[in-house]
Amino acid sequence: MTAPEAPQPRWWHRAPATLLLLAALATARACHHLRTQQHSFSWDSLRLLQDIDASPPQTCQHQAPTFRFPDTLLHNSHPQQAAVAALRILQHLFTTLNSSSTPQHWNAKAQQELLNNLHHYIASLEQCLATTGTLLKTKQGPRNLLLAINKYFTNIQHFLHAHNHTACAWDHVRLEARACFQHVDRLIQQMR
Repeated sequence: MTAPEAPQPRWWHRAPATLLLLAALATARACHHLRTQQHSFSWDSLRLLQDIDASPPQTCQHQAPTFRFPDTLLHNSHPQQAAVAALRILQHLFTTLNSSSTPQHWNAKAQQELLNNLHHYIASLEQCLATTGTLLKTKQGPRNLLLAINKYFTNIQHFLHAHNHTACAWDHVRLEARACFQHVDRLIQQMR
């Protein structure tokens, strides 16, 4: 005669639910830190952008910008897509503002501090997205969303190149970066 099977402990049936709860708590914690630092990041970035060039060129109207932010990105109803869009915008801003062709009269200390803040916030956002699995699920984000962002920043690079990276052209880009930080702030708010 075979011995009866030992009954499984009841807690074993609750393990999947407990694991899901722990994963949700870890995700909330990783992204909560991001949300709490968003306000100071935005204000610090705007202040540093102003400090980079305290005395912008007088008139730059002969170099009107040929780029326009894709406003459709701001009307996104998916929090994960908003987060991916914010990340991609910040990555492009970092690359653009870290260019070797930035004006020599820019305040190097303010520029470096801005780049450090950008780098730190990008790392925090990547950690949040990795924790939530968003970065993996979207495989770098929805195609149309990323194409729109890439095209926008390509147009900015073309504008700089067409105007030989002049101080006026860079001032337009600096002002556009200011608008980008405001857009990123809205996108991060959509993550909630």
